[in-house]
Amino acid sequence: MSVSTAVSAQSVCAPLPVLGRDVTVPLVTGGEVTYAALDYAASAPALQRVWDDVAAYAPYYGSVHRGAGYLSQLSTDLFENARRTVAEFLDCRPDDQLVFTRSTTDSLNLLARALPAGCQVFVFETEHHASLLPWQDARVSYLDAPRTPGQAVRALERALAERDPHGPALVCVTGASNVTGELWPVRELAAVAHAHGARIVLDAAQLAPHHPVSVRDLDVDWIAFSGHKLYAPFGSGVLAGRADWLRTAEPYLAGGGASRRVTRREDGGVAVEWHESAARHEAGSPNVIGAYAIAAACKALTEAGFETLVARERHLIAKVREGLAEVPEVRVLSLFGDDAPRVGVLSFVVEGWNSSHFAAALSAEYGIGVRDGLFCAHPLVRTLLGSDPGTQGECGAPEAAPGEKSLNAIRVSFGAGTPDEHVERFVTAVRELVADGAKWSYRTEDGRCVPAV
Repeated sequence: MSVSTAVSAQSVCAPLPVLGRDVTVPLVTGGEVTYAALDYAASAPALQRVWDDVAAYAPYYGSVHRGAGYLSQLSTDLFENARRTVAEFLDCRPDDQLVFTRSTTDSLNLLARALPAGCQVFVFETEHHASLLPWQDARVSYLDAPRTPGQAVRALERALAERDPHGPALVCVTGASNVTGELWPVRELAAVAHAHGARIVLDAAQLAPHHPVSVRDLDVDWIAFSGHKLYAPFGSGVLAGRADWLRTAEPYLAGGGASRRVTRREDGGVAVEWHESAARHEAGSPNVIGAYAIAAACKALTEAGFETLVARERHLIAKVREGLAEVPEVRVLSLFGDDAPRVGVLSFVVEGWNSSHFAAALSAEYGIGVRDGLFCAHPLVRTLLGSDPGTQGECGAPEAAPGEKSLNAIRVSFGAGTPDEHVERFVTAVRELVADGAKWSYRTEDGRCVPAV
């Protein structure tokens, strides 16, 4: 065996250690089984490395930017070093700012607050709600779901060509769909945006945990992602990119840390001089543990090597796709077609089943955790499902509107910590449920499908 073959084989067989890999859960049919966490697109488990790094720091936790004591100074250094580590992970430009936020949603809402007056925003209807909804106070143009990457580029080209060329504009696009897992042509969309004098922000929530992301190579103006999807579930997120709009915007939150100088005015009020650095939008006591956890995850993924991680994930994707293709009743949802490159996220529907019922059976009878519903991407899932007729099932869809009982899907997602056994068990479970039906009865309780007792 050659060295390259040995490395390739090892990359396929070695998931990164994550918390919860040995957790067992009860089955309604009796006994217990090791839990198969296949809902990474919602929240990925913590990497063991991240947990260990946070635990090692925890005794030294102190206030950030606030104290003269040793632990405060140590925590401040750690917080700012984390900022530099994440900026390196994203290959940021030297003059970019990196703001620690609470999540991707928080990051994009921050940017929405920083838009210059008269800014027009262009966003595809295929976006997650985190990148679809924050722009309500701007002039928003919603673009229809494209059916090929090239169609996406051409649609944006037409939309930008018709805009007022003298005003500011922003394009918001995902890097990888949280519904289909398909990769979007970010570099090409960025080129179109810049050719028309617009800027572009990348929602990398589903991309950064699976692929290397370079701000410079993709030529995006901002990037946003969440720690809890990057194996660092400690309540922090990132917005990184051009400093000018952030520097001139009113602080996202008003309070300590964002203010450089506060004085009383003669009229009895207060005058505030705000920071121009990232601190301008980080008012309050920073989440140093959350920032440190993201930095630890960035280091762990970099050291593992994205080439190895991507190769292993493609191996898992192939297992899932091949397994589902053997079940005629299963339809995998896709915008760009079966051959489109994707991350470890797939959504599907099963003929004769309501998706909530199917997901509940996977959990209760097989110990497999997936997600069902509309995945906070309602317009996209409605487009992909179209007007499918009502399906059988004992439970309804928790997010469906009246008259839309069948309008939900099942999502399976995985990543660097997923062992082969989990996806193999999933494929087997799908095959058995379709062939034999559920072994248990289910009912709807508080909007969720649960085993009947």
